[in-house]
Amino acid sequence: MAIIAEHSQALLFLACAFGFFMAWGIGANDVSNAMGTSVGSRALTIKQAILIAMVFEFCGAYLAGGEVTATIRRGIIDPSMLGDTPELLVYGMLASLLAAGTWLLIASIGGWPVSTTHSIVGALVGFGAVGISMDAVQWGQLSSIAASWVVSPVMAGVIAYVLFSSVQYFILNTDNPFANAKRYVPFYMFAVGFMVSMVTLTKGLKHVGLPLSGWQSLGLATLIGLAVAGIGIALMSRIKDEPVDASRSRFVNVERVFAVLMIFTACSMAFAHGSNDVANAIGPVAAIVSVVQSGGQLAATAVIPSWVLLLGAGGIVIGLATYGYRVMATIGRKITELTPSRGFAAEMAAATTVVVASGLGLPISTTHTLVGAVLGVGLARGIGALNLRMVGSIVVSWIITLPAGAFLSIVFFFFLKGVFA
Repeated sequence: MAIIAEHSQALLFLACAFGFFMAWGIGANDVSNAMGTSVGSRALTIKQAILIAMVFEFCGAYLAGGEVTATIRRGIIDPSMLGDTPELLVYGMLASLLAAGTWLLIASIGGWPVSTTHSIVGALVGFGAVGISMDAVQWGQLSSIAASWVVSPVMAGVIAYVLFSSVQYFILNTDNPFANAKRYVPFYMFAVGFMVSMVTLTKGLKHVGLPLSGWQSLGLATLIGLAVAGIGIALMSRIKDEPVDASRSRFVNVERVFAVLMIFTACSMAFAHGSNDVANAIGPVAAIVSVVQSGGQLAATAVIPSWVLLLGAGGIVIGLATYGYRVMATIGRKITELTPSRGFAAEMAAATTVVVASGLGLPISTTHTLVGAVLGVGLARGIGALNLRMVGSIVVSWIITLPAGAFLSIVFFFFLKGVFA
């Protein structure tokens, strides 16, 4: 208790600095998961993708990030075992932020698309198991989180497979794909607007003091979905069925229609990414702020301050703008060849999975989810459409991330403990 009172300002400063560093790493590395398919399918340029992501990553982090943040903050380490030594929880959360941020920096320099969720969860488990005791880690909660890492790519892959199969059935494999694209794409646009709005309205707005009833949320989400579809129809009206020479795909004009749709799916994926992955940065910050401001009391629940959400959202945006282009420019082309129609199915499936998981409080891996979605799209075209070597290397990077985060966290934990003790 005395240590926290004596060093409260320094601990809060370090929490903000390390939390911002972690959020920067999320923006720099994980943004490829949100926007890589848009860039890879050439529906958006890198600059356009960055501008879209800056707005919607911030909104997702601020409006819908609180549920997952609560899971990261309280669900992995049992605070009841630290009632007499709350400073150990503070050191551990600081060490976890610094460890995960350092690993993301290393991965970003190397161009490796790693999981930020793996990074922070591995770091939390590392300091909890070694710095406190094996019993301090809530293995039951951890197992449910680990299960979500398996369930989320499978769920996203199934959704993506079904979505792209529907695109093939209703549009691509028809006698007049262009006319059918203009007929059916507005329904997909409505689904994008409705899905993201519904999760935000039912789970996110309570964090900014605007709770709505179920029927109010349903009605407003329906209106937003219709508005998105209306905007999309207006944009598509400018696209004409131009003659295509024999050297080009007969779906060129169809893909131009789907490129309009991908503007909306890119927005939804950026929102989904921000809502889920901001927790990786500000969950530990929220825990530190709660302990320090209460003078060392480990409350079962605590209100997540709005400025903490702003800190994480701002860090993600700056990381994205300054370093995100490195991984974004390549990931969209490495797993399978993407076109706007394929990219739409992948992004829509991944966004649906992530925003639903965020609403349920499950800190799933956006990397796993998007890779699963892209694999689902590739499988809809046959196993030969996949770059299995790249898939294997991505899986290896996921495996390395967990022990790397844990090892760095243990080192930083004992360093911080020595400095402040």
